[in-house]
Amino acid sequence: MQVSLETTEGLERRLSIAVDAQTIDEEIKQAVRDIAKRERMPGFRPGKVPASVIQKRYGAAIEADVKDKAMQRHFYEAVIQEKITPAGAPTLEVGEVKDGQFHFSATFEVFPEVELNDFAALEIEKVSAEVADGDVDNMVETLRKQRVNWVEAADGALEEGDRATFDFVGKIDGEEFEGGKAEGFSLEIGSGRMIPGFEDGLKSHKAGEQFTIKVTFPEDYHAENLKGKEAEFDITLTKVEKAELPEVTADFIKQFGIESGELADLKAELQKNMERELKQKLRSDIKEQVLDKLLEANDITVPSALVKNEVEQLRKQAMERFGGQVDPKNLPNLPDELFEEQAQRRVKVGLLLGEVIKVNELKADDEKVQEHLKEIASAYEQPEQVIEYYNNNKEMKENLSNVVLEEQAVDLILDKAKVTEVTKAFDEIMNN
Repeated sequence: MQVSLETTEGLERRLSIAVDAQTIDEEIKQAVRDIAKRERMPGFRPGKVPASVIQKRYGAAIEADVKDKAMQRHFYEAVIQEKITPAGAPTLEVGEVKDGQFHFSATFEVFPEVELNDFAALEIEKVSAEVADGDVDNMVETLRKQRVNWVEAADGALEEGDRATFDFVGKIDGEEFEGGKAEGFSLEIGSGRMIPGFEDGLKSHKAGEQFTIKVTFPEDYHAENLKGKEAEFDITLTKVEKAELPEVTADFIKQFGIESGELADLKAELQKNMERELKQKLRSDIKEQVLDKLLEANDITVPSALVKNEVEQLRKQAMERFGGQVDPKNLPNLPDELFEEQAQRRVKVGLLLGEVIKVNELKADDEKVQEHLKEIASAYEQPEQVIEYYNNNKEMKENLSNVVLEEQAVDLILDKAKVTEVTKAFDEIMNN
């Protein structure tokens, strides 16, 4: 086998390979003989179909298949010989048969050479926070609002936090426009669901009133024909409801799985869950920050084949999210452009973290893997079953080990970077 390697452009390489043409011819003849032994044709006994008949009927397909397999085989032999690591499947092109040699080429991409810049130049803000008693009290209030009762106020004027039910007709220059009309529309005042000025125009009115409000559609409104336009809405307010929060009784508390019905037990459970969520959010935020800084400091060219594979993975995940709610026949055709930027980032991060792991000879710490697993399991009613399931599932445990290995790489970068400690409130972290 004769091999020559050339760099075409960027990360693209082309191998020109020549192998003994007689060997290929023998493989084609053997393939014909093998098929002749198995083929059944009218007028011939089983296994007695002449090779010439097989050659005439299937010759072109057999030759193409044998050559394709031979090219694949010799390509991998060539990359081993040349000590190359392809970053994706090659594009194979059949050449000519010359001087007893079968010539073909293989075009493919290689992984970039990654040289990491000094982590000491990275500036990272490390945030810490705690769950205070007031945060737990706020969460109790949030739970009350989730169980709110709406009580109709026959004579009450509409205020912030109330719920309005109304009919409306929208007009621009006196003409109704598409999508600007509804009956029995329900809206909680202060939710921000409508365009600016709409909710304010409803306030102070009572059920049974008819009135007109004037608003202006934002310049960035999604409907092209309404952007920046002034409009009038004729309103018929049919119902005003006031929010009535439930009392924190034993029955209320039991709705959240606290069998004792004690407020102290509810708060203890909330505190535990909030601390777990806070820890996860802080870890996620600083990891994202480290990766952003790593990308800024290390600009690399990535193989298009890897980006394409990542685009397909992201598209598949998006389709799966659609799939549970939409008939597969009606699923949209999601273009590559939707995922291109995210795919590029994922590939770059993967290559950079891979280099961090390789250079520093990092391996997943089994103790940290088990700690991470316990954190995951703590969100379930029967954590011991979750732990056992992961530990007995090779693929899932390997995925978990990879996550921990990435976190170890992030921790290593943090140890060497310029880190500024900052303390923030729970709400500021969780609402960011």
